[in-house]
Amino acid sequence: MTQPNDPGTTFECRSCGAKLVFDAASQAMKCPFCTAKEAVQAAAPAQAAQALREIPIEEGLARATRGLGTQGSSVGCRDCGATVNVGPNEQTVKCSFCGSQQVLQQPADPNLIRPESLVPFKIPKEQGHDLFSKWVRSLWFRPSNLKHMAKVQEINGLYVPFWTFDSLVTSQWTAERGWHYTVTETYTTTENGQTVTRTRQVTHTRWESASGWRRDMFDDELVCASKGLPQNLVVKFSTFNTRELVPYQPQFLAGWRAESYAIDLMPAWQVAQQKMARTQEGRCGSDVGGDTHRYLQVHNTFGNVTFKHVLLPIWIAAYRYNGKPYRFLINGQTGEVVGEAPWSVIKIVLFILLLLAIIGGIGAGYSVYQSNRTSGSGPRATTTSTVAPPAQPPPRNTQPTRPPTTKGR
Repeated sequence: MTQPNDPGTTFECRSCGAKLVFDAASQAMKCPFCTAKEAVQAAAPAQAAQALREIPIEEGLARATRGLGTQGSSVGCRDCGATVNVGPNEQTVKCSFCGSQQVLQQPADPNLIRPESLVPFKIPKEQGHDLFSKWVRSLWFRPSNLKHMAKVQEINGLYVPFWTFDSLVTSQWTAERGWHYTVTETYTTTENGQTVTRTRQVTHTRWESASGWRRDMFDDELVCASKGLPQNLVVKFSTFNTRELVPYQPQFLAGWRAESYAIDLMPAWQVAQQKMARTQEGRCGSDVGGDTHRYLQVHNTFGNVTFKHVLLPIWIAAYRYNGKPYRFLINGQTGEVVGEAPWSVIKIVLFILLLLAIIGGIGAGYSVYQSNRTSGSGPRATTTSTVAPPAQPPPRNTQPTRPPTTKGR
């Protein structure tokens, strides 16, 4: 049964009365003014077990709790379609996902499905800025002013919605298994105008029918439910550890933004099935055996399917360059970095010209070297003269003896 909506709460500092926010560095509630800290109240064991439960997919969202349990509003982007929930009295004029200013602030949806659990932020904002700057400096062939943008670019911490699915998958497969073998073939060819007979080793494949089955358990197969994050970046994240999920509590969202899910349960389950099927196809292909295989067909049966709706932490720097949106993402749990950035056509062209000039210079130098080596490689004739001094003065009116000439070899 659907639980009643939570009207939302705020968390006041006991020292000065200001609103507390969740601090990623200390993993506690912290006052931004007097820096007082309070521990996040741990969920009771029964509540934790209920929050981390796997819901059978047949029951769908009927058992889901509604509302995020915090006060605030939502901001919808007209460009990328993302809807982000922000805190009370927080104003924003730019989308956190694509940097567009085409945003519309509206009341938060009270029927929003509440996540059962989340992974709290562990990477503080200062570390996120450092990671963003290092990433920009490591890029090649990018616009020069991109590094300046990294210094002034604001990064935003968002809890991004994901679905996780568990399933026991039974896969039945059929294929043709191939075994390689070699035979010696005799052939004739022409060599030096003569017809000669030669032999060679030729590989053939013997095919046979094969079939089998296997059963595998998938645990927490992640499907991103965000509409603001491009899938080509999301799939690069590989270090989310769902074993660190904690029961959802509104305190974790204090001072942070959270995106509403844009992909519903059943469409997300279809995506998860496709991911599991690709994994099973690879596993079944390994089971075929032999030296190779072909015509592999796999039929999957998905059983004991359960799901969770969770929030995962991501730092996002969204910026526009020449009107096109680019995004930089940091895994708020592990610090893993993925991103996209524009290319500098001028730098690429200059680099190619430089490479061509270097290659041309090397080629010209090698040609000169070969030319000098060729012109100076022939045998040289050398003549050496040796003059023997006379033992006695020559007689008068007698021609002197010519010195002998020896030709060098």
